[in-house]
Amino acid sequence: MLQRHNGRKIHFDYIGPTDAPVVCMVHSLATDSGMWADQIGPLLQGGYRVLRVDLRGHGGSDAVIGAYTMYDLADDVVVTLDYLGIEMVTLIGLSIGGMIGQAFADRYEHRLDSLVLCDTQSASFPDAAALWGPREKTVRAAASLAPIAEGMVDRWLSPGFRSAHPLRGKLVHDTIVATNIEGWAGCAAAIQNFDFTGTLPKLGKPTLVLYGSDDPATPPEENQRIASLVPDAKCVAIKGALHLPNIERAKEFNHALMAFLGSR
Repeated sequence: MLQRHNGRKIHFDYIGPTDAPVVCMVHSLATDSGMWADQIGPLLQGGYRVLRVDLRGHGGSDAVIGAYTMYDLADDVVVTLDYLGIEMVTLIGLSIGGMIGQAFADRYEHRLDSLVLCDTQSASFPDAAALWGPREKTVRAAASLAPIAEGMVDRWLSPGFRSAHPLRGKLVHDTIVATNIEGWAGCAAAIQNFDFTGTLPKLGKPTLVLYGSDDPATPPEENQRIASLVPDAKCVAIKGALHLPNIERAKEFNHALMAFLGSR
């Protein structure tokens, strides 16, 4: 489904019982809402309505040229909630989706029932510009994410998983390549310029931090740091998973997610 906001398309998917509590899911950089495919069944069976929103320049959503902030991206989520008449959500975000979740919690906590932050971090790395600058230069020179796609998948999914599930790995790879470079670059700018370490201790909503134990992109200590900052946050590591445990270890991920939601 599509809505138009300020002349651009925001793509979303909204399924489940109309009277059910809403779970809003925000995907990682250079993927789209399809990355949550393995979570849809358990959530619907658990009695939830599921909203998935594509980030700017990802999936079916139009890009905006220029640098984004995490608050810009959180505002896009709120625009979608308002369009659908949704007042309260549980927000689940992975990687940049988790960063957006922290921005949402800071600006719109009154619309948050609970929060699930997956494979993410609370602030930009000090050397973020040095990490992202060469990637953007490569992407713009090629006018495509193709030159960096394989390295991204290597950081996201283990060799064992890719060997056992070659089609799923190919889908992730091809989704990266298909991502609009302006949307990718705008989101990459947001990743280089955020810090929620001062706001997380003020968060008063139930929070689960869920991450892959072997994630090289947002290492375990970054996720553990978030859990230490948020009052009474729960923290669960998915053993053996890299950056996308919701795909690589879907059964374990779903068990931890549904246990947290059930406790609510």
